[in-house]
Amino acid sequence: MLVLGIESTCDETACAIVQDGKHILSNVISSQIDLHKEYGGVVPELACRRHIDIIMPIIDQALSEAKLSIEDIDLIAVAHGPGLIGPLLIGLNTAKALAFGLNKPFIGVNHIEAHLYAAMMSLEQPLGFPCLGAVLSGGHTSLVRINALGNYQLISQTVDDAIGEAFDKVAKMLGLYYPGGPEIEKLALKGDPFRFPYRGGQIKGKPLDFSFSGLKTAVLYSIKALYPSYASDFPLSDQERNDIAASFQRAACEDVLKKTLSAAAECQARAIIFGGGVTNNRYLRELFNKAETSMPLIWPPAGLSLDNAAMIAGLGYHTFQREGRGDPFTLDPLARIPFSA
Repeated sequence: MLVLGIESTCDETACAIVQDGKHILSNVISSQIDLHKEYGGVVPELACRRHIDIIMPIIDQALSEAKLSIEDIDLIAVAHGPGLIGPLLIGLNTAKALAFGLNKPFIGVNHIEAHLYAAMMSLEQPLGFPCLGAVLSGGHTSLVRINALGNYQLISQTVDDAIGEAFDKVAKMLGLYYPGGPEIEKLALKGDPFRFPYRGGQIKGKPLDFSFSGLKTAVLYSIKALYPSYASDFPLSDQERNDIAASFQRAACEDVLKKTLSAAAECQARAIIFGGGVTNNRYLRELFNKAETSMPLIWPPAGLSLDNAAMIAGLGYHTFQREGRGDPFTLDPLARIPFSA
């Protein structure tokens, strides 16, 4: 089965062709970083305009790279949430129009579930369940028990900022460009991770939940302690920035490590599956790789950690096989989709 996947949940416009949920024939991604960089984050209206302009050329490019025509496609899969409603509408309505015009089924896919599936796509052998899924991205931070594809139990989540969002906001305090994660990581290589005693937030009665808002505030207080007159003019020296970046990164990643390993033990996971752009962080990967755990750590391969359409098409195949039918044209985009069994 040839599946055309469409991803437009935020600021990437993407299309991919995947055969039988696993074999990637093309995977085209158009980033909008250049558009949003000067604003320090994604501007939804600008994102929508860019999606409208390029979504059809991106689809054409994906078909061309796969050496296929649109008539060869058997199923259209599209991310219908969670994400920004405007961008979601553009991708979803494009999928519906293609499905209607071609008389082919289409299926809506949970974008966050697809991030976890991205790590499974390249596996030679199927995983044994249950597994623990760790979603670490700019908009989402959660731990879920994966009983099977399509069967999940939410274990914990962030009560405020997602981890990627916290990286972006701290980067902005340090005068760095969006997206902040790679910029923080670069500075941290030259910094002292123990100069500032930051630590992740703890939620009373929910020890596995995340909170990064207090960590972000601690960074702001550090800057103000060094420079009480801190306002719009950036006062920090290069080494002070490096040390703050390293200390923040250490605290955020150690918090993820501790809670992920605890959740994996609690739910008797046979492996930990990672998804989302923050999984690109090398310090985070080193922490997990050095941890004393016998569980396999399944990271998404290069090109599938950030938002992409291959993961949408791949998971769409399995969702269609499980459901035995496509979705109705009344399917709506959803800003939030809770994990549930």
